[in-house]
Amino acid sequence: MQSNLVERTIAGVLRETLSAATDELYVVDPTPETIEALVDVLGEGAPTVRLLASEQTLKSVMDDFIVASSAADHAEAGRLELRTYEAGANTLLVTEESVVSVVHAGDRVAGLGTDDEAFIESAYERFTDAWADADEFGLRTPAISRVRSTLETQLGDATADDFDAVLTSLETARGNGDGLDEVTISLLVAARNEDLLYDISKWGEDVGIASKATFSRTKTRMEEMGLLDTEKVPIDIGRPRLRLKLGDDRLKDADNGQLASVAQSMLAA
Repeated sequence: MQSNLVERTIAGVLRETLSAATDELYVVDPTPETIEALVDVLGEGAPTVRLLASEQTLKSVMDDFIVASSAADHAEAGRLELRTYEAGANTLLVTEESVVSVVHAGDRVAGLGTDDEAFIESAYERFTDAWADADEFGLRTPAISRVRSTLETQLGDATADDFDAVLTSLETARGNGDGLDEVTISLLVAARNEDLLYDISKWGEDVGIASKATFSRTKTRMEEMGLLDTEKVPIDIGRPRLRLKLGDDRLKDADNGQLASVAQSMLAA
């Protein structure tokens, strides 16, 4: 890797640093943007990334289902480890061979490196020790690959494809009270395919999205706001189950790319 890197995005700096790393890479005190870019560029063949960030930063970033579920995929594959670290000052990328400081400047991002062997050795030892002392940050979000495969198995290709399409159309999936999170997305695509509330909520609880009770409460709120409708489906034993349906013509007429934006505008109204 060159001593200094100048790229248009943080993703570019990360790609160059990852390609030059031969073993683990410590990412120290990253910004939220850096974490999101890292999750996006990590792939098969990458070195193990050991990410040290403040607990507040990690919680904020991982509140986005899109980022957290992809991070969980990398964690399950052994490419990404997360620990909390509160002593950072600026974003550093550290390996046994290099130390790079990430600097944002307008429409460019620089990775400023050094070839001072003593400094590199000292920095690597420091953050190796910091890693050993740091607490693990547990990801509660299921891996996106497991979400997709189980959704396809339990509710079918159409629902799984719609789920993917809605996620692709979104920049974030946080909810924040008036947006779309993983539960509202799941219920929307289930309603689009007229799946049973029981089936989607059981899947969601089993895979680790949310509890059945959370699905039920969210369904009720979305029904009250006109996004969803339900019809009773008799079963041989027990109470009838509820089939989910879209509750507004605007949602029924929307294609996959528009479904999220229409739903968000209705939730915000």
